[in-house]
Amino acid sequence: MPSRHIRVKGAPEAPLRAALAALRADLGIQESFLTEVLLEAESAARYPAVPAHDATDLPFLTIDPPTAQDLDQAMHLSRRRGGYRVRYAIADVAAFVVPGGALDSEAHHRVNTLYFPDERVPLHPDVLGEGAASLLPGQTCPAVLWTIDLDEEGRTLTADVRRSLVRSRAKLDYAGVQQHLDDGTAEEPLALLKEIGEARERLEVERGGISLNVPEQEIVEYDHTYRLSYRAPLPAESWNAQISLLTGMAAADLMLAHGTGVLRTLPTAPDGAVARLRRTATALHIDWPHHVSYAALIRSLNPRRPRHAAFLQECTTLLRGAGYTIFRDGVLPAITTHAAVAAPYAHCTAPLRRLADRYASELCLAAAAGETPPDWALMALDLLPKEMAEGARRAGTVERECVDIVEAALLRDRVGEVFDGCVVEVEARQPTVGKVLLQQPAVIGRIEAGAPLPLGERLPVRLTQADPGTAKVRFAPA
Repeated sequence: MPSRHIRVKGAPEAPLRAALAALRADLGIQESFLTEVLLEAESAARYPAVPAHDATDLPFLTIDPPTAQDLDQAMHLSRRRGGYRVRYAIADVAAFVVPGGALDSEAHHRVNTLYFPDERVPLHPDVLGEGAASLLPGQTCPAVLWTIDLDEEGRTLTADVRRSLVRSRAKLDYAGVQQHLDDGTAEEPLALLKEIGEARERLEVERGGISLNVPEQEIVEYDHTYRLSYRAPLPAESWNAQISLLTGMAAADLMLAHGTGVLRTLPTAPDGAVARLRRTATALHIDWPHHVSYAALIRSLNPRRPRHAAFLQECTTLLRGAGYTIFRDGVLPAITTHAAVAAPYAHCTAPLRRLADRYASELCLAAAAGETPPDWALMALDLLPKEMAEGARRAGTVERECVDIVEAALLRDRVGEVFDGCVVEVEARQPTVGKVLLQQPAVIGRIEAGAPLPLGERLPVRLTQADPGTAKVRFAPA
C-alpha cells in the first residue's frame, strides 16, 4: 500500500537538503550501523544458510526503479494449460540473520527502511540489503520461492512456497519495461506481466479493492528557488504491484488455513475520514457525486493531471488505520481482511525493507510443509504488532515532517501572497484553528483565524510563514 513519495534533487548543502539532514538529527535517526552489526552482516554475507532446492535454471528478472539495489523480488511468468504460472522469488533474509544476534536486534530496533526525499536509511547494512541478500542480476542467492498457478481469468488455483536457490538474469526498470510492452518487443515472460496484471486488476474491481496510483512528487532546485512536479506511475508499475498483491493474498490464505500467522489488516474507513476527503475533492474541483463510491472515483482519476495527483496524495490518509494482526493455534482474529485489498492480505514480499515480512515468510514456509513454525518465529509474534506500529509511527512522523519541510521550501519566497484555498479541517475544541488546502500549488497548511473557520468552504488565505528551517507553513484568512 502506498504512501507519499517525494524526491528532492539538489546539492547536499542546499537549504532544503540541509533541513532534511537536520530533521534526521532532531528525530534521532541512526543512519550508520554499530561495528558489531556490520561485522555480523559481513560474516553472514559470506556464509548464508543454503537451501537444498535449486531453481537457478529459471531465468528470473527484477523490475525496480533504475537506481535501486535492495531488490526484494524477482519473477518468472509462464503460460500453463488453461492459465498461467507465477513464480515469485523473495529475498530470504532469514538465511542471513541469526535470531537473537546483533543483526537481528538492530532490525527489531529499526523495523523498516525509512525514506527521506533525499536518501534512505536502510533496515539492514548494505552488505546484505544491497549485496548478498539482494536478488541482483547474475548473483546466486537463497530465496523464498512462491509458485502460484492461475486460471485464464487470473484467479488463484494453487499456491506453494519453498526455499530455493535462484539467480536473476536481468535487472529491469519500469520505463524500459513499459517501452518493451508498448512496442511489442517484450519476450513472453515479460509480455505476460501485462496480461496477468490486467487480469488481476479486473479481479480487484470485481471484489471491490482499490489500488492507489499515487504519483511521485519531485522537488527541483531552480535558480535559487524550488519547483514542484508530479511523476505519474506507469501501467507497468501497477501490473508489477499486482504480482506482489497476489503473493500477499496467497500468503494470508495459507496462514489462515494453517491457523498461525500475521496479517496486514485495515478496517473500513470511518465516515469522518471519507467526509474530509470529500471536502478535499471539493477544494480541488473534483466532481464526486454521492452515488459514486470511493473505489469508483479513484479508478476514474488520472494521476497525470495535477488536481487528480494532489487528491490521490491525500487519499493515502485512509490507509492510516492499517496494522498487523497475529493469530495462532487456529484461533482466528475478528478482522482478517484489508479494506483496500478487499481480501485477507499479508506483508511478505519486502523483507529487505520491512521486518514483519521475514516472519510472515517463515510461517508460510512451515504451513506449506505441514510443519510447526520454528520457535524463534513464534516467540517474536506477540511483540511484532507493537514493534511494527512503532516503526509505522516513526515512518509517519518522517513523512509528515518531510512534507512540511518540502512545502515550506516550495513557498519560502511567497510569504505575504494570497492564495485560493479551501478549509478541509477544523479542530473540534478550537474552531479558529484548522487546515487549508491550496488549489495551486497543492499544499496543505495550518491556518489560524480570529473567528470560527468555515469547514468545507473556499477561503482566500495569506501565507504568513514558510521556512524550511522550522518545517512549518502557516496561513491566515486574507
